[in-house]
Amino acid sequence: MSSSRESILGKLRQHLPQSQPLPALDDQWTTYDSPIDQFRALLEQVGGQCVVADSLDAINAHLAQFEPYTTGKSKLSFVDGVGESTLDIGSVADPHDLEHIDYAILPGELAVAENAAVWVDDEGIPHRVVYFIAQHLALVVPKANVVHTLHEAYEQIDVTARPFGAFISGPSKTADIEQSLVIGAHGARSLTVFLLDSTT
Repeated sequence: MSSSRESILGKLRQHLPQSQPLPALDDQWTTYDSPIDQFRALLEQVGGQCVVADSLDAINAHLAQFEPYTTGKSKLSFVDGVGESTLDIGSVADPHDLEHIDYAILPGELAVAENAAVWVDDEGIPHRVVYFIAQHLALVVPKANVVHTLHEAYEQIDVTARPFGAFISGPSKTADIEQSLVIGAHGARSLTVFLLDSTT
């Protein structure tokens, strides 16, 4: 006599749904008339801001007018020619010691129009926690590297190239408590994405 377990599993096997072929991935994907405008609109919708800059000087001019940057005491910049660093991260052995960073400026590899996400990795970044522990975050992405969709993004990035990689979209937020939106609950309180036109 078969056990109850075998009986149940046998009945389940008799009623399995018919298998379906996997969808093709070579279809026409969503495109936007202006992926930059789409990226900017979605980033603003999730609480961030997008600044299109034609030079490093333009980025620095924006930072000079941005209170979270000008009032920040502890700053880090990993983008040559943008902002300043007041902290020698090379002397920091324990990532927990970075908890007081006010403003961090980091490079982004590409930006995705459909969800306002920016792909980042830890190349040249001694402590990846900087992306998430700073009070305010700026990402500098080449303007030419704005793609339409995540599908297009994954065709251009190698997720195995570095030990760490992530998509970041907007400042940290949560709305779990009484459905009240809280910005900066688990990470950066603000995110600015600078799309740099490197052709000028």
